[in-house]
Amino acid sequence: MPDPRPARSGRVHRGLLRALLPALVLLMLCAAGSGPPAAVAVAGAGERPVVRTAEGPVRGRAHGAYDTFEGIPYAAAPTGPLRWRPPRPAPRRAGVLDAGAPGARCAQLPAFGPGGPEGSEDCLFLNVTALAGPGRARPVMVWFHGGGFRFGSGDAYRPEPLVAAGGVVVVTVNYRLGVFGFFGHPELGGAPDFGLADQQAALRWVRANAAGFGGDPGRVTVFGESAGGLSVCAHLVSPASAGLFHRAVVQSGSCSTTMPPDALLPATGTYEPFVPQERTVSAGTAAAASLGCGGRPAGRVLDCLRALDTGRLLTAELMDRFSGVAYGNALLPLEPVRALAAGRFHRVPVVQGGNRDEMRLFLSQALKVYPVEGEAGYRERLRTSFGEAAPEVGAAYPAGAFGTPALAWAALLSDASFTCPTLRDGRALARHVPAYGYLFADAGAPNFLGLPELPGFPFGAAHGFELPYLFTTVPLAEPQRALSGRMAAYWTRFARTGAPDVPGAPAWPRFAPGAPSVLELAPGPGGIRPVDAAAEHHCALWDSLTFAKPPAP
Repeated sequence: MPDPRPARSGRVHRGLLRALLPALVLLMLCAAGSGPPAAVAVAGAGERPVVRTAEGPVRGRAHGAYDTFEGIPYAAAPTGPLRWRPPRPAPRRAGVLDAGAPGARCAQLPAFGPGGPEGSEDCLFLNVTALAGPGRARPVMVWFHGGGFRFGSGDAYRPEPLVAAGGVVVVTVNYRLGVFGFFGHPELGGAPDFGLADQQAALRWVRANAAGFGGDPGRVTVFGESAGGLSVCAHLVSPASAGLFHRAVVQSGSCSTTMPPDALLPATGTYEPFVPQERTVSAGTAAAASLGCGGRPAGRVLDCLRALDTGRLLTAELMDRFSGVAYGNALLPLEPVRALAAGRFHRVPVVQGGNRDEMRLFLSQALKVYPVEGEAGYRERLRTSFGEAAPEVGAAYPAGAFGTPALAWAALLSDASFTCPTLRDGRALARHVPAYGYLFADAGAPNFLGLPELPGFPFGAAHGFELPYLFTTVPLAEPQRALSGRMAAYWTRFARTGAPDVPGAPAWPRFAPGAPSVLELAPGPGGIRPVDAAAEHHCALWDSLTFAKPPAP
């Protein structure tokens, strides 16, 4: 989930908000060639697999049933004069690249706890996991990590369950973050969204090189969670992403993701992940001045900024300030939610969904400093966030119906911010393409982040808690292992065919505007079943409120 940032003026508790931000986001969380790359046969046991790519051969590691190739550069290092420029092709190599370990993570600050800067600006690497031995024409799944566009990396996600379940090739990607990936300035002509451009460069690399790893460049699925899901949304509507993928999976980050005013902390406004580029450009002008580069002759401000050491830019303030994705530029001409509603998106099948208790993760951290003080405090929160609509919202979410007022607040925020916005997008998608919705609902999902729970406030199926069911993170108990197997089968079957129709598994209904059934995913007998999520989560109410954007005309 991207960081909640002020979207309107006012007296903001900036110090408090900045202190909470690290805990409010999830941690994990075409070069020319002389023909298609081909795998190089491995002769003996114990030898490391080698694959030829358009830039040169890479040597990975064998793990029995599967091979990994890590730290492969998909673009030139965006350093020095290439800072804040579109990604350039990776240089060709004369020798064999050792792809036995991940490359550097993109420059970032620690997600949780104290610590200094991490990573490097030289970070445009990807990782490939594929079944061992000869193979061809396997579906390819390209993963964009979450982390609020401020932190995270591709190597944090181990995709062996997906590779084993579906025989797919999985590629995980690093992309520029924060001020390095989403900076804007008049001398840049706006805010070009370099982080998203990096992802497109990775997809071009996949198109050129997938065959060498046994993958089918004609069956590429992009998928991501949180900021990664928002990235997939952006690619669905970006003209520059046309032809780079053929299916899409959006996890907990739809084009319509939003947050009601002051949802977590006082005076923080309405959260929106996509911002007009003018706002980013204005912030860039102010940042340049604060860094001593303002007031220079025209065309020289960027020269000054590019000469700064990485550490001068890698601050919490700048990483937070430039964690919104800009629209109104060449990459995203329209605000994604408007483009989706107007039908201006790539015609590919889409799976999208979220988790039933999304907001419990974020709220659990905010409650430590801004608790819901009983039913009176709950009513005050309703008035602050919803004004005249507070009685209607309170009637739909009575404090006592959820055990505690804090859990009621979490339930309504989860519906308002994730579940119902995702269903709005589902209606827009289903008018043009096959669309499928899900709701992850395992109340006992493992707390793989290791964050302490507040008394009486369990995480449940919180934001990101579906990830251990798709990637190797923490051990799962039965029947969660069975649910994990089902989910991996659904995801990879969708990558293979464009429809998650797994033989022997409960049927996944296709989403339709008039019959908005989604597949609920929970462990145990009957845990996987279609539900009318719009009715169960009061989406007619949330669609009517002003912070939810109306459809484009």
